[in-house]
Amino acid sequence: MTESDTQNPLTLTLSWREKFAYGMGDFGSNLMLCIGTLYLLKFYTDILGLPAFYGGVIFLIAKFFTAFTDMLTGVVIDSRRRIGPKGKFRPFIFYASVPVALVATAQFLDTGLGLTLKTALSTLLFMLFGLFYSLMNCSYGAMVPAITKNPQERAQLAAWRQGGATLGLLLCTVGFIPIQTLFHEPSLGYLVAAMLFASCGLLCMWRCYSGVKERYVEIMPEGHKPGITRSFCAIFRNPPLLVLCIANLCTLAAFNIKLAIQVYYTQYVLQDIHLLSWMGFFSMGCILIGVLMVPAAVKRFGKKRVYLGGLLLWAAGDVLNYGWGSSSVSFVLFSCMAFFGTAFVNSLNWALVPDTVDYGEWKTGVRAEGSVYTGYTFSRKISAALAGFLPGIMLTQIGYIPNVTQSEATLAGLRQLIFIWPCGLAIIAAITMGLFYKLNEQRFMQIIADLNARKNTGAAAANMSDADKAGGQAKAILH
Repeated sequence: MTESDTQNPLTLTLSWREKFAYGMGDFGSNLMLCIGTLYLLKFYTDILGLPAFYGGVIFLIAKFFTAFTDMLTGVVIDSRRRIGPKGKFRPFIFYASVPVALVATAQFLDTGLGLTLKTALSTLLFMLFGLFYSLMNCSYGAMVPAITKNPQERAQLAAWRQGGATLGLLLCTVGFIPIQTLFHEPSLGYLVAAMLFASCGLLCMWRCYSGVKERYVEIMPEGHKPGITRSFCAIFRNPPLLVLCIANLCTLAAFNIKLAIQVYYTQYVLQDIHLLSWMGFFSMGCILIGVLMVPAAVKRFGKKRVYLGGLLLWAAGDVLNYGWGSSSVSFVLFSCMAFFGTAFVNSLNWALVPDTVDYGEWKTGVRAEGSVYTGYTFSRKISAALAGFLPGIMLTQIGYIPNVTQSEATLAGLRQLIFIWPCGLAIIAAITMGLFYKLNEQRFMQIIADLNARKNTGAAAANMSDADKAGGQAKAILH
């Protein structure tokens, strides 16, 4: 530990300032991430003139690459032996956020190169973004067990994090296109909007760095060298983490597919691209309300039940939208219902990961936040790779052509992409969590009690050993 708290770690409460600072981290990171999630594919197809298939392949290659850079980040974090006053995780948040902001902006630069060079440069920039984003965001997420051991405080940190992420996504959804359309030259509008959002994101990451405190920093013992193989093992030797990874693979893919297609859906199906801002305002507002309800809901019903309830709301909203969401009002209404459900799911994805860290330590005797967290984010990046690849491929399959009136078959394909695919993935995630996730609140509290008992026993044994050595030395002196 880096500080000696007299209060029981399981009951230690955090100040609202620290929770706010932690939430600012995901607000800032999402300002830089979501401009790519929401608009980069459209920038590729409509500004750079890349075929939609090329855009999908770029997403696939870059996200698979960053899945492994997440693993590498876990190795780097767990390898640290000399922990300075800045902590184990915070330095990565501070330093890596600078190249993240720079590359996030550069991705929206129209260089005027030929098709091959534009494709190669876009792929390289996306890979660089993923590399630096891994260093920044994986450290940010893996830091929770070092901040608090209180499960209720972890749930609140997850809620603040999801609240920050929601506000970042809301701002990107509502503000990016209006800023971009202020410029007569569309490519310049994309670049200026990206620069503004990335700069704000950088400042927010620095606020997070300065406002949080690492209280329970633990160094991996000698003889347990971290590696990419260990990160994979952290998944498969940790059943709750494995189940969470599978469910998260489905939910993140569903969420990202929905975000990537909604800009096409509002423009071509509803024929009002500015509706995207209104839809974002109301639906992200519903997510924020859901996020604020997470701590109380978890306290009353438990994490698993709240998670499943969120998935059912999500699926119901998509089904209703597919059947009756043909008008702007009904689309916004049913989207609000679906996004309200995602608030509980996405918040608890992060709240459940620290619990699996403690489970892994209880089962193996080794505490490896970096390996567990980056093993989890590996599944998220694979999911994001598929979520970026599938829309690009499916846009080609349904006959999408930029900036023209779409055929009826293409419009029907867009409706399936934005509603049916996410709904199906949400149902798969619900079945997976409902049947196989066994780490409930009662079992978690018993695990924490066992871990504390082990550490107390180890400390007592060490003290006895020191006392025996001292006694032996005293006898030697007398003789």
